[in-house]
Amino acid sequence: MSTAELLAERLEVSARTVYRDVADLQSQGVPIEGEAGVGYRMRPEYDLPPLMFTKDEAGALVASVRVAQPRLDAALAFHADDALSKILAILPRAARAAAKSLAVYGPPVGPDRATRDWLEALGRNLIN
Repeated sequence: MSTAELLAERLEVSARTVYRDVADLQSQGVPIEGEAGVGYRMRPEYDLPPLMFTKDEAGALVASVRVAQPRLDAALAFHADDALSKILAILPRAARAAAKSLAVYGPPVGPDRATRDWLEALGRNLIN
């Protein structure tokens, strides 16, 4: 078993963050046993889903965003760029460098007015 204090030290966060995150994981069905002040353990048969993109997956995401951005309205393009930044931030150094240097060229053609209106409405509905 690991206490919240030990986990907090290893993860460089506060014990309060560990308590909150453990409770959140438990509410999502992750089989973490234990309690605050005693310690926590995860059942050995449980595997976390993969949390990392392969180099090819990262490249596909970068290319998709770069090709799509000129065709999106300004708000969706901005959010796509934010999402891409988050994806790049979690990649290992070599994969991040490869993804950032990926050259993708597409014609800078934007959508027609009806498509822009539809994309703006879609963006508002996704955010609200």
